[in-house]
Amino acid sequence: MSMNKNSIFGWASFLLFLVGAALVLLGVLKYKDYAIGFSVTGIGFFFISWVFNALKGRV
Repeated sequence: MSMNKNSIFGWASFLLFLVGAALVLLGVLKYKDYAIGFSVTGIGFFFISWVFNALKGRV
């Protein structure tokens, strides 16, 4: 299976989404004192993931 540009953008967006979800969950469930920082950073990862997904097929 060959990795082209679209599959690389797809995997990158999936992995960024997983990291963002992990950060949000860590902030909400484990580190309640720092929940705002973790959540804002996780939402930033969600936005980067969305941009990578939007770039599939355009670059």
